[in-house]
Amino acid sequence: MAKLENYLEEIKNRQNRYFSEPFKISKVKELERNLTTIAEISREYEVSRPAIYKWIYKYSIKFRKGEKQVVEKKSDTRKIIELKERIKELERIIGQKQILLEFKDKMIELAEEKYKIDIKKKLDSKSSSGSGSTGKGTPGE
Repeated sequence: MAKLENYLEEIKNRQNRYFSEPFKISKVKELERNLTTIAEISREYEVSRPAIYKWIYKYSIKFRKGEKQVVEKKSDTRKIIELKERIKELERIIGQKQILLEFKDKMIELAEEKYKIDIKKKLDSKSSSGSGSTGKGTPGE
């Protein structure tokens, strides 16, 4: 019952506020250009969201044309940009690693030619044996 009394008291103390048509139009234009959000306008000017939607329906050029406006949240946009930057960085790292691998392969190839031994074959046979042994400390090798 106390809540109802508080609500009724609040209604009595509430003042009706009127916003000018140019003000409403300017806020709708800000919304259309994604300069602000409905929530920000609602909080800043203490206007209900349904009232702001009425402004949009009445003053929006896009709404009259039947266009739909897709609003991407700023946090999503920021996240997408950060992820794209991360992808670029990872691609750069992969490129560097690929260059190192090609360099090492070329060095092995040159060493094989100079010392007349088959290094790749020896490396492949040790790694494919599956013994898990590195060959260090094993007697007889």
